[in-house]
Amino acid sequence: MPSRPPRFALAAALATLVASSPVPAMAQQTQKPPLHGQRWIAITGKPLAATAGAMMFQKGGNAVDAATAMLAATSTMWDVLSWGGETQALIYDPRTKQVVGLNALGVAPSGATADFFRAKGMNYPPQYGPLAATTPGTPGGLMLMLAEYGKLSLADVLGPAIEMADGYPIEAQTADLIERHEERLKQWKYTARTMLPHAGQEREAPRAGEIFRQPDLAATLRKLVAAERAALAAGKSRRDAIMAAYDRFYAGDVADELVRGLREDGGLITKEDLAKWRPRFEKPVSVNYKGIDVYKLDVWTQGPAMLQSLNLLEGFDLRGMGYNSTRYVHTVYQAMNLAFADRDFYYGDPDFPPAEPTRGLLSKEYARERAKLIRPDRNDPDARPGDPYPFQGGRNPYLDFLKNWHTTGVTKAGADAPASVAPAHDRRTDAASPAAGSALADVRTSGAGSPSFPGDATPQENFYAGTTTIQAADAEGWVVSVTPSGGWIPAVIAGRTGIGLSQRMQSFVTDPAENPFNVVEPGKRPRVTLTPTLALKDGAPFLSFAVQGGDGQDQNLLQFFLNVVEFGMTVQQAAEAPNFNSFQMRNSFGDHESVPGRILLNDETPPFVRAELARMGYSLTFDDRTSGPINAIFFDREHGTLWGGSSNHGEDHGIAW
Repeated sequence: MPSRPPRFALAAALATLVASSPVPAMAQQTQKPPLHGQRWIAITGKPLAATAGAMMFQKGGNAVDAATAMLAATSTMWDVLSWGGETQALIYDPRTKQVVGLNALGVAPSGATADFFRAKGMNYPPQYGPLAATTPGTPGGLMLMLAEYGKLSLADVLGPAIEMADGYPIEAQTADLIERHEERLKQWKYTARTMLPHAGQEREAPRAGEIFRQPDLAATLRKLVAAERAALAAGKSRRDAIMAAYDRFYAGDVADELVRGLREDGGLITKEDLAKWRPRFEKPVSVNYKGIDVYKLDVWTQGPAMLQSLNLLEGFDLRGMGYNSTRYVHTVYQAMNLAFADRDFYYGDPDFPPAEPTRGLLSKEYARERAKLIRPDRNDPDARPGDPYPFQGGRNPYLDFLKNWHTTGVTKAGADAPASVAPAHDRRTDAASPAAGSALADVRTSGAGSPSFPGDATPQENFYAGTTTIQAADAEGWVVSVTPSGGWIPAVIAGRTGIGLSQRMQSFVTDPAENPFNVVEPGKRPRVTLTPTLALKDGAPFLSFAVQGGDGQDQNLLQFFLNVVEFGMTVQQAAEAPNFNSFQMRNSFGDHESVPGRILLNDETPPFVRAELARMGYSLTFDDRTSGPINAIFFDREHGTLWGGSSNHGEDHGIAW
């Protein structure tokens, strides 16, 4: 009988086999077909919303028109966001051949200070309710983007959303989410009026397939269209007419009712807060990875953490390691931990001094120094922020905080430790039952840990179900990547506006020792997880991609990008391919926990990889789908066509022509 080969020799042979294949065997077949288009493509989190984008293309609109129509539709469908949330976008303008960033993130309202929340016994602003609300960003971001870069009218773009607000057949995901949050929704009068149409019955929420009506929201959207039409009738330009609708929302009667209704429920937003807030276009940040320019929004998002990770990994032979081999998983995990430790300490609103050390954080020299910290044999459970200031010719003003900062500073251990990098609204929810005492137990996590409120997690919701994404492109060359969020169920609806407000305040901290750049104060933007991506090759669009899922977003986007660039996958293969997630960074939600060494692996992970990672100090959890979900567009320059990828879990959907 022949002798069996040593375990590690077998592992190495398998890794070599995987690495030698241009596309890993596990990724060659996809559960969903790729989209192919020549003229346009529209992808988002719900089929009906993707149809809204397609309708704009059929009207003669461009990718910006389609993206704003999809944004309006997804907000109306609570997928899982609402009109009072926030919108972040990257836009490629074919006229200038430049990438432009849209910052439509709301700010902390008047009175929202660290002392205010600490006086209420809170370590962080709350996860839900009127005190969790930042100023609404999505309406302003939508109108500014449309006014500047679209072709159609606001009436055109809002048309599908208004029709849906009048009544659309609600899908099971949202209907059941409303039912699970029934008790919390009853706390807020205007929310209950909209969300629980069968008050007093056994099931107060709508049922799947029922026509769900939002008359207050429909009235608000019609007010915006009426303002546009009145301005056009008065001789205003298309752009100025759209901005007249903007003024009605943020400074007119819509603002009056929004503030009145929210303050009735105990919120802090004032009319002045709304009038002072402005969305804006800004220059994104970028790094070059092996000839590809990758663009992200600035450090008010977590996006630059992906760019830092790319810088850290550029010196490693990732392709030679083999797709999802032990060495590959370990190396990428360690690089992400270093980048996210910097995120947790240095990222915040650049409008507030002192300036974040962005140039140092994104420098190749800084990355090379940080990469030396990656141990090849073991997880580092206390990966800390570095000091990027010397790499931009400055001195760190927070050295004392830096010296005392630890990854484990806010860890919850044991049964209460979070199993997810996703906030409650983004959680996957499979039954979990770890086998006691086994580092290799097939721990089936929900991606959530303990629910923060009874009913937050159920076995049926087997995917990340929050923050949506929007991807659009057209033959003219316009490309739009959007990651909108906020106002997820359960959200406070502000008065008779129908507008569900954001819960983004929870991403602030109150202790400067935790992150001196992200301490809550009035007028400040919280550092968010929301992170659209564009990549250019030879100065032309190469990839447009985004994903939902809290702190997992830039982890999954990093791996998606590497799947395409290093392992030759198509966008659909890369969108479905098994990824892994670290939970070692500080969660951006709730109590901001950290679980050093915790890793989410795909069920397809081979036993020898599981064993090796366990010996390297990892605590393993598993799930059947770990890709995001991701939506993406690849620009096929050879054939002049568009390839669309849309994840194989959730309800994400695309249409192309």
